[in-house]
Amino acid sequence: RAYGMEEPPGSSSGVGAAQSSGSYVEDSGPSDRAHYGPKPGRWELREDWLAAHPTLTGMMSLDVADSSRVYAAFLVYLDLLEARNWHEVSYDGLAEFQLICLHGREREADDLQVVVPTPVHVSFSHERLRQIMKRTRTMSDSPMSITLAIVASDSTIVYYKLTDGFVMPDPPDNTADVDNKQQRKKRKRLLR
Repeated sequence: RAYGMEEPPGSSSGVGAAQSSGSYVEDSGPSDRAHYGPKPGRWELREDWLAAHPTLTGMMSLDVADSSRVYAAFLVYLDLLEARNWHEVSYDGLAEFQLICLHGREREADDLQVVVPTPVHVSFSHERLRQIMKRTRTMSDSPMSITLAIVASDSTIVYYKLTDGFVMPDPPDNTADVDNKQQRKKRKRLLR
């Protein structure tokens, strides 16, 4: 209903045409209305949902890391669950390293993996990484390895798989794809 105008007789809704001085004015809907927010009684997203998230409050209650490391761990936790669809993701505090580490499975049948989230400004020595690997060995099903999740200030996350020593890569899923790639490389060389 256009504000400041009378409603035509027989009209029960405020939406539609309004009569004023013999002309009709169409109500274009919510853009003509003064109230733009959600109507009372409807579901509203709370602005503080992040601070009230049970996993974030649980990580903060471990009291093992500063707020930037807790926030980085929470962002990685959400990324693993929501974007990467990991299974059985949980967290533990490593007080001696002032870290929160995550562990979970990339696929249901996979081994348990340890992920160490860290803000981009934190640096690690080789010795410190080795100590973290030794400490987290009991949490993982794989031999002395961790995935370092580095969180940038814009919430970009880069994952690095770190192992103690060299690890042979898994064979490709489809050997026909490898053969095709090799044939293409040979053809390119011959055409030069």
